[in-house]
Amino acid sequence: MTPAMRGHLAMLIWAAGVAGSFSLGQRVANEISPLALNAVRFWLAVVLLGAMVRVSGDRINPRLGGHWRYAILGAIFAFYFITMFEGLKTASSVSIAAVLTLTPIMSAAFGWLLLRQLVTARMALALALGGIGALWVIFRADIEAFLALDLGRGELIFFFGCLAHAFYTPFGRKVNRGEASLVYTFWVLVYAACVASAAGLLALLETDWSGLSPLVWVTIGYTALIATAMTASALLYAAMRLPSAKVMAYTYLTPSLVIVWELALGGQPPAALVLAGFVLTVIALLLLLRE
Repeated sequence: MTPAMRGHLAMLIWAAGVAGSFSLGQRVANEISPLALNAVRFWLAVVLLGAMVRVSGDRINPRLGGHWRYAILGAIFAFYFITMFEGLKTASSVSIAAVLTLTPIMSAAFGWLLLRQLVTARMALALALGGIGALWVIFRADIEAFLALDLGRGELIFFFGCLAHAFYTPFGRKVNRGEASLVYTFWVLVYAACVASAAGLLALLETDWSGLSPLVWVTIGYTALIATAMTASALLYAAMRLPSAKVMAYTYLTPSLVIVWELALGGQPPAALVLAGFVLTVIALLLLLRE
């Protein structure tokens, strides 16, 4: 298997893992503060990833040289997930996932600014189709809502998180110094946990941990193991082997996978007219992945 193919496989794992966090996150978003939830899930992910690094035989270098890179990436990572759970308080998991599909357009722009990665005509077409499909879903196939820019509060909050996430991929590649993916991700998560804990100290103290429902703990466990440790490693692994726009192309799969999760958890499918937006995002994905 070529390095590029392994990068694509990593992003398939990423898309499936992220989709589950949207569906589970919406169900607990109003039961626990996003700051408290993310602080705990990041520290759990640090422990899990530290164990994975130890098993892999890689060495966690505690030297402080270059840790500014991890601090910036960790802050971005924390900001992205906090805005996601904050957005899920008022927005549906499907529409929030649709906001995520705007990321490739922004990532392509950052990829050019930081790495001078060029966007071909086909990639530009794919990004445009994906953006239209995402907006179609976000505004619920309502042209009047789009023209009036009737964007929900939750979607708007998460948009800023996606803007930060779009910067994360090319920046992570630019400042990487050849560290193993697991070690690099471990330090990013350490700083993400520190940022989330500092920002959410009051929320951590005020949360009634013994009174949380089992679903909240399931969500914390899932987001720590799957949606943090596994997906962060997969994202960085793929970013080292694929252009930023192709890495972020897999966000176009997320809304469709969220629908699968919603149906599995007993949710309702979106309206037939809204599904047209998902068709456009899948077409965009295929165009971006084509050599």
